[in-house]
Amino acid sequence: MQDKEFFKKLFQAAVDAADPELTIAAHLPPKPKGRTIVIGAGKGSAQMASAFEKVWDGPLEGVVVTRYGFGAACKYIEIIEASHPVPDAAGLVASKRLLETVSGLTADDLVVALISGGGSALLPSPPEGMTLEDEIAVNKVLLASGAPISAMNAVRKHLSTIKGGRLAAAAHPAQVFSLIVSDIPGDNPAFVASGPTVTDETTREDALRIVERYNLDLPKAALARLHSDKADAPKPSDALFAGHEHHLIASAAVSLEATAKAARDLGVEAVILSDAIEGEAREVAHVHAALAKQVLLKNQPFTRPVVILSGGETTVTVRGKGKGGRNSEFLLSLALDIDGADGISAFAADTDGIDGSEDNAGAFADSTSIARLLAKGHDASAYLNSNDAWTAFNAIDDLFVPGPTGTNVNDLRAILIR
Repeated sequence: MQDKEFFKKLFQAAVDAADPELTIAAHLPPKPKGRTIVIGAGKGSAQMASAFEKVWDGPLEGVVVTRYGFGAACKYIEIIEASHPVPDAAGLVASKRLLETVSGLTADDLVVALISGGGSALLPSPPEGMTLEDEIAVNKVLLASGAPISAMNAVRKHLSTIKGGRLAAAAHPAQVFSLIVSDIPGDNPAFVASGPTVTDETTREDALRIVERYNLDLPKAALARLHSDKADAPKPSDALFAGHEHHLIASAAVSLEATAKAARDLGVEAVILSDAIEGEAREVAHVHAALAKQVLLKNQPFTRPVVILSGGETTVTVRGKGKGGRNSEFLLSLALDIDGADGISAFAADTDGIDGSEDNAGAFADSTSIARLLAKGHDASAYLNSNDAWTAFNAIDDLFVPGPTGTNVNDLRAILIR
C-alpha cells in the first residue's frame, strides 16, 4: 500500500470514531414534559443536528450555526451558515437567533446544545461598547498571535454576550443538556467554542494577563471592556446552571485510539505521543522529525516499521502573507528536517476537513518533498518564512483535500517510518 493511501485510511478511522450519528445515540437526555429545543454552533454542528433528528423520538425544533459549506439536511432544525475563522454579519444574525430561540422557556422545557470546535468565530455577539468590527479585529489579532486555543477562548468569552455560559443562562429556567465534540487539548468542555453553554472559573483578569503575555494589540473598545467588571463571565456555581449537564461525545483521544487500531490492522505498529500537543507548529515539527530520525537510524525508542501519532492543536505566529494553516506549516517544517532521510513519510490534517482558510485539510510529506520543490524552482525555506505552506504543497501535488467531514476533534499527525 502506498503511503498516501495508508494515511488516508488512518484519517478516515479518526473521523469515523467521531461520527455524530454513532456518538449522539449513546448520550441522549430523558424526554422533557415540555418542548425540546435544539441549539448549536461549530464546524460539526449541522451534522450533529442531522444525527440528533434521526435518533430523537419526539417533537423538536431549533437552530444551529456552522461554517459556510458545512451544512447538512435537517427537517426541523434550522441551519445557518456563517464565516470561520473570522466572524461576519451572518454569524451576528445567528447569535441573535440562538438567543431568541432559548428565550421565554419554562422549567419543563429541554434545551439540547450541540457544540463543536469553530463555534467561537461563528458566534460573534459583541457586548455594549463593542461592534462587530471590533470583534472581527479581536479574532484576527488572536489568530495571528501564536497563543494556544485555550488562551484565545479565555479572551473571547469575556468579550461576548453569548459565550462563557451566557447562552445557557439565557435559557433559564429550562434545563440545558450539552453534547460536545472537543477540539481542545485537554478536552476542557468550557473552552470548546468558548463555552456558550458551559461555564468555568476563568476571569477577566486571566484574560488581561493573556493580553499582556502575548502582547495582543486589541481594539480600544475591547480593552476597555476587559477592564470593566461587566466583562465577568458567570461562574459554574451560579444558580442559573443548576441541573444542567454536559457530555463529551467525541475527542482527539478517542480518535487517536481508533487511528492506532487502524494502523495495526494494516500491519504497522502505532504509538501515540499525546492527544494534547500544543506549541508553534514549526517547532513541534522539529521534535517530531528528530524522533522519527532516531527511529530510522537507531530503532529507538520505537522499532521500525512504526507510525507515530499525535493530536492536539498547534499554533502559527503569522510572519508573512502566504496561504496555509497549522498542519501544512507543521509538515513543511518537518519536510525540511527529514530531507533525504529515506524511509520517513508524514501526514497532518485537521479532522474537520479544513486547515486554515484554504480548501485543504492538510498535506503529505516525505524525504523527497524538498528535492521535488527545488526541482521545480521553489525555495521551501522561503515558503515557510512567509507562512506559505499551502503554495509549497500545491506545487508538488501533495495537498490533502477531503472536504468537510462533519466533525471536529482537532488535528491528526502521523509519521510513518518504514
